[in-house]
Amino acid sequence: MNTNTLQIIYVKNMVCQRCILVVQQELNALKIAYHKVTLGEIYLIEKLNENAYKALQQKLLHLGFEILDDKKSKLIERIKSILIEQVQNLEIDKNQNLSQLLSHKLHHDYTYLSNLFSEIEGITIEKYFIHQRVEKVKELIVYDEWNLSQIAYKMGYSSVAYLSNQFKKITGFSPSYFKQLKDKKRNPIDKV
Repeated sequence: MNTNTLQIIYVKNMVCQRCILVVQQELNALKIAYHKVTLGEIYLIEKLNENAYKALQQKLLHLGFEILDDKKSKLIERIKSILIEQVQNLEIDKNQNLSQLLSHKLHHDYTYLSNLFSEIEGITIEKYFIHQRVEKVKELIVYDEWNLSQIAYKMGYSSVAYLSNQFKKITGFSPSYFKQLKDKKRNPIDKV
């Protein structure tokens, strides 16, 4: 494949594997050739003409997704995608430096990324990451496959006490109390 003709389209609100599948189905239905679809990104084999682009834009909008046109919005979505992917794939290392990871992957100074994110999203990158981690912890508690020590380790927390403290600060509940709730209060990833 010639990467010179590859077109990348950045999509807002595409935050889970189900979103990727839905977008792939729409691309297939519209007969748009793509190389791959990842969180927040569509890699097309060829640049779309204006009609095909508008058709895709309308289909995605109808499904709750939005094609991003400006560079800053694209960068924000890439930050979110990287953070969500880290959390969802349980790739969190307690020694991992978030600023280095983002700077390396996005080829921007972390101060710039952090200021831009805070300005547009109204929350720091770190707080956004914490909220994503807590949502994943909720999911793992509900699945009931691992104990809290295993969850803390998988999610990159240095201890169960640290996880519990952060969990309570965000949700208002201890992890053990949350586990007992009949009506589990989980949030969709794109609403975190």
